[in-house]
Amino acid sequence: MVAIVGAVGYVAIGGRSAAFAGGQHITRVNVSGVISANRQLIQAVTALAKDRNVAAVVLAVDSPGGSVSGGESLHDALEQVAAAKPVVTVMGGTAASAGYMISLPAARIFASNATLTGSIGVILETGNAGGLLDKLGLTAEAIISGPLKDQPSFTHGLSPAGREYLQALVGDMFGQFVTMVAQARHMDEAKVRELADGRAYTGRQALALGLVDQIGGEPDARAWLEKEKGIKADLPIADLKLGSFYDRTVGATLGLISQRLGLDSSVGLPMAIWDPLLVR
Repeated sequence: MVAIVGAVGYVAIGGRSAAFAGGQHITRVNVSGVISANRQLIQAVTALAKDRNVAAVVLAVDSPGGSVSGGESLHDALEQVAAAKPVVTVMGGTAASAGYMISLPAARIFASNATLTGSIGVILETGNAGGLLDKLGLTAEAIISGPLKDQPSFTHGLSPAGREYLQALVGDMFGQFVTMVAQARHMDEAKVRELADGRAYTGRQALALGLVDQIGGEPDARAWLEKEKGIKADLPIADLKLGSFYDRTVGATLGLISQRLGLDSSVGLPMAIWDPLLVR
C-alpha cells in the first residue's frame, strides 16, 4: 500500500464546451492533480447529461487520486452522464485510486502501456506528537463527551477501541470502492478484493486483469465511439471549463486542505490516493 502525507493539488478543468454552442460536439473533461470535492465541477459534469449538443464525453484522467468523497461525487456525476450518452475514459500517466474510481462509469477505458492505475484502496493517516510534547515539558488535555471523541489525536496514540473504530470506517469505504469496481467491470467482488491490496498496475497489467479495456489514447477512443456508438470521429471536441484560474487552483487547494482536516483537527479525510514517493 502506498500513501501520501500533506500533499495538495487541484482538479483542473480545461475550456467550456459552449465553444460549439448550437452544434453537436464531444466534450472533453480533463481531471488532473489530486481530486477533491468540487461542487462547481460536479454541477458542470452533471449538466452534460441533458446538453443536447454534447454527443459524447471523453474523460481524460491524469491523477494519483484524492479524497474518497471527492472521487465518489465525481464518479456519481459521470455515472449520470453515462446513463444518457456515451462516456469513454482516456488515462494519462496516472489514473490511480480515486483517479481509477472516477474512470469506472465509462463504457470503455483506454490506458497506455505505461499508465499507472488501480491502487484500489483507502488510507486514513494521523500523527502522534506526544513524545515531542513530553520533551518540551508540555501537556495537552481534552474534555471529551465519549471515549472515541479524541480518537485519533496528535497528543497521544490510538487506543485499541479507537483503532478498531477507525479501521471500521476505512473498511466500510474500501468495501464501497470494491463494489463500484465489481459492478462497473462485471467482476466478482472476491476477485476485485484479490486485486485491491493497494498496489498500482501498469496499463498493460491492468488490461490483462480486466481493469481497463484497451491500450490506446484519444484517437483510439474516438475511433471506438464512431464504430460502436455512431459518434462521428470528425465531430469537434471542446474542453469543459469552469470558474476562474483562482477557483481551479487556489480555491480547489484550500478545499482539499479543509477536507484533509475532516474529522476534527487530528485526522485527515480518508484518501484514495497513490504516490510513488511515499511507500509503506
